[in-house]
Amino acid sequence: MSRDIALLQARIGYYFADEALLVRALTHTSFANEQKTGRIGSNERLEFLGDSVLSLTVCSYLYNTYPELPEGRLTVLRKNLVCQRALAEYAAKIELGAYLLLGKGEEKDGREKPKLLEDAFEALLGAMYLDCGELSRVAEFVLPFVKAELFKMQSELLPLEDYKTLLQQYVQQMPGEELRYETIGETGPDNAKRFTVRVLINSNEFGKGTGTSKKEAEQRAACEALKRYLPR
Repeated sequence: MSRDIALLQARIGYYFADEALLVRALTHTSFANEQKTGRIGSNERLEFLGDSVLSLTVCSYLYNTYPELPEGRLTVLRKNLVCQRALAEYAAKIELGAYLLLGKGEEKDGREKPKLLEDAFEALLGAMYLDCGELSRVAEFVLPFVKAELFKMQSELLPLEDYKTLLQQYVQQMPGEELRYETIGETGPDNAKRFTVRVLINSNEFGKGTGTSKKEAEQRAACEALKRYLPR
């Protein structure tokens, strides 16, 4: 195991003062249970910490890099950069799955499971932060992954006013969620009508908008939904 740890540290360009933290970050619950250490011996607590470390690091970078973007757009970018798919890809780039400590039931295909890779990557960030105590050092490690992902997304960046597409992109990340718009009101004469539209995700209303056309009303409803629907 010591050889594996050395190889991984060389790969990530960070050497732990406390290697026990790294071992803990690599320990899946299934392995911890087999070793009779229980969940407290797994990487779950480090994953919890790493999730917050990652979120703060990415939010800070986006806030400073894109001063012109509104909150809703920044939130969509953040969600794309720290979603399970992205984190699993970050983990795969450093071959993190090869170093995981897994129970017998997970050994067959667990090293390639996106969920396990996501959790392990976050745990690694949590361990790194506890080891060095510096967010800047964690950012030095993780931001190259984030920047590469942003570069891939550049061709997909849309006009800031296209809230409908932004909302659609976010909802598409969650299988089973259905997005639709419903006109609920029309007022005024034919040459000066105003439309009111609501946006629903499944059967729940998340925003309303009013405009001189249905398209404008839908955009405003989507903007409202982005403010309310996306977690902070």
